[in-house]
Amino acid sequence: MGAYGGKRRIMEMMAPLGPVYQAGTLSGNPLAMNAGLATLKALRADGFYERLEALSSRLAEGMARAAEKARAPVQTNRVGSMMTFFFADSAVADYESARRCDRERYARFFHGMLEHGVYLAPSQFEAAFVSAAHGESQIDATIAAAEEVLPRLGR
Repeated sequence: MGAYGGKRRIMEMMAPLGPVYQAGTLSGNPLAMNAGLATLKALRADGFYERLEALSSRLAEGMARAAEKARAPVQTNRVGSMMTFFFADSAVADYESARRCDRERYARFFHGMLEHGVYLAPSQFEAAFVSAAHGESQIDATIAAAEEVLPRLGR
């Protein structure tokens, strides 16, 4: 959902008052607007972001433990509820260090996780997200799947 505005003289150029037509997917659609408002209301609920942070941290830490247990060289980069898993021996801080990661191993990890019902991004260059729809059981199931998959990847 988005909105824009400007000085009156500019906004009066927009249809229906002026000759400039502006449109977009679901622009002004009542259902889309109500969904957007409901989302904003949910985001303002007490503890929303704290819960999301706790779940995201739980996933990142659990994946790190699973990788360590499997002796798999996995680096997890995380910002809030967004994270990416890289198969690398050292920290990934930019595109060059990301390119040096083992993409074939990540592909095997992706397919192994998929076989366990966990859909991650198919490329290590994409991010995974924890959402408000996730709970502890989904996070724990993801970690358990990684504990099964990581040891089978080989070097």
